[in-house]
Amino acid sequence: MKFNEMNALVTGSTSGIGLGVAQRLAAQGCNIMLNGFGTAEQIAEAKKAIEAHGVKVAYSGADLSKPDEIETMAKEAQAAFGHIDVLVNNAGIQHVSPIESFSVDKWNAVIAINLSAAFHTTRLFLPAMKERNWGRIINIASAHGLVASANKSAYVAAKHGIVGLTKVVALETAQTGVTCNAICPGWVLTPLVQAQIDKRAAAEGISVDKAKIELLAEKQPSLEFVTPEQLGGLAVFLCSDDAAQVRGAAWNMDGGWVAQ
Repeated sequence: MKFNEMNALVTGSTSGIGLGVAQRLAAQGCNIMLNGFGTAEQIAEAKKAIEAHGVKVAYSGADLSKPDEIETMAKEAQAAFGHIDVLVNNAGIQHVSPIESFSVDKWNAVIAINLSAAFHTTRLFLPAMKERNWGRIINIASAHGLVASANKSAYVAAKHGIVGLTKVVALETAQTGVTCNAICPGWVLTPLVQAQIDKRAAAEGISVDKAKIELLAEKQPSLEFVTPEQLGGLAVFLCSDDAAQVRGAAWNMDGGWVAQ
């Protein structure tokens, strides 16, 4: 398919990685349904950024921890565009704590949004993709879908689960025009990560720039952040004909994190 014939749903796309992916797809001519939380002003800004590419834009405020709202979002997407060709499962949250003190409610929330939501969107959109014999499902996993870090049990479990789900869907669609792959970012300078950096700088009494380097040095040998735009570029490739036989991959873009 040509990009100007595609309709994409990108979850968690009102900021950060999701918005970067949505913008790169829109720059190719793909219509976009945004999803995520934020103030009315933030959502309007996100829509404006996508509309600047001359494509159609829709928005769903579905809470992806709730299956019934995911089903409503699927109906909204159908009403807006008729069908979805590209599904990018990006929405995610984080909670950091040792297992013995990890809140059960936080565990359930991380698993629901970071893993179960991708199951629900896939089961809802895959049948129509198979019927048209074309589709792209791109799951934004993490370096933490390939390796672990302490105190992130729910996040690591969910992201490993996303990689496993990706492989299963890829096998189930292997003889169709639908592909399913995962992108595994390392540190990306999103608002969530910036908050961690600011907290670290305040706690250690160091500059924000020094806190950034310390954070990167722990995991990411390049000492540079991955950008949402770079991740969007990989998503664009995975949607292209050149990637038709990339199936079930967990493609890390992590500055060398998992090469260690």
